[in-house]
Amino acid sequence: MSNKKIFRLTTTTIIVLMIFGMIFYPKLKPLFMSGEQGGGPGMPGAGRGQQILLASGYVIVPSKMNELVYSTGSLLPDEEVELSFETSGKVVAIYFQEGTRVKKGDLLAKINDKPLQAQLLKLQAQKKLLEEREFRQRQLLERDAISRESYDQVSTELQALQADILLVEARIAETELRAPFDGIVGLRMISEGAFANTQTKIVRLVKISPLKIEFSIPERYAGQITPGYPIQFFIDGAQDTFRASVYAIEPKVDINTRTIVTRAYYPNKNEELKPGRFAKVEALLSQIDNTVSIPTEAVIPEMDGEKVFIFKGGKAEQVRVKTGLRTADRIQVTNGLQFGDTLLTTAMLQLRHQLPVKLDTLITNQQPVN
Repeated sequence: MSNKKIFRLTTTTIIVLMIFGMIFYPKLKPLFMSGEQGGGPGMPGAGRGQQILLASGYVIVPSKMNELVYSTGSLLPDEEVELSFETSGKVVAIYFQEGTRVKKGDLLAKINDKPLQAQLLKLQAQKKLLEEREFRQRQLLERDAISRESYDQVSTELQALQADILLVEARIAETELRAPFDGIVGLRMISEGAFANTQTKIVRLVKISPLKIEFSIPERYAGQITPGYPIQFFIDGAQDTFRASVYAIEPKVDINTRTIVTRAYYPNKNEELKPGRFAKVEALLSQIDNTVSIPTEAVIPEMDGEKVFIFKGGKAEQVRVKTGLRTADRIQVTNGLQFGDTLLTTAMLQLRHQLPVKLDTLITNQQPVN
């Protein structure tokens, strides 16, 4: 055989082997890789191709759980009213300073009452004459000098005049605008010399100590939150926690939201809070001590219940659990776990029963230990 034929045969063989290698190498590569990994020293599952999964653990210790109701609400004044006159007329005087504190009964503004004052003087003069006449008639009646009918006529005239005087005095009182309760007046809405009627708003009077907190609760808590129930609330921009007490609950459930409107009192003795502000409300319904509570992300829901994985003997062990109280980030386990168990909290999608696991982080007594 010539050298030329040998070279051609060798080249063809090499090309064929390269083609077969390119076709079958991807299928044979996992076999070579598993053999290398399975034979590594100190690796569980040697010879079976099983890898160790890294996960974080959490040692279960006795803990406390609080069942809270969260809601949002608004701060309302204890009392609020827009003051107006009970009659019409020209405003002749305004006696209050805007934004100042007033007492119940303080005179705030005045309407012209000169015609009524003149009418009152006239009636008072007539009353004096009628009183003297009634006195003389009563003396004559006692001596039987006049009939009872004559005395009754004078007495009735005097009573009618007294009623007229009371009516004028009531009309004069309508020309005075007085504070119906202690509070703070706002900005006035009218000036002296303006004409005011019963629809004209003069000023707003607000009582802000105490304050009312209005919020809504789900209907299922209707029987738990009652008058006297303590709550706490938070205000944006304030670091303090404010505490109040429920004093009234709407007797009807809102059919649109299925909630019940509730109000609580906050003393606000220093008047540090203003009405109209937004509040985040919390109400503590129950408290459980020394219970098993775990992070919610560690619970895996399934069709037939819920399960978790614990770390035991270097492997992940599947445990069926029964749960109870739930909060925003914790869940109570009533059956399936015990204090001291090491709960796996990461790599939840990769965990399988009896899968070898190595802990990269272990949390003990709420403190992470690497």
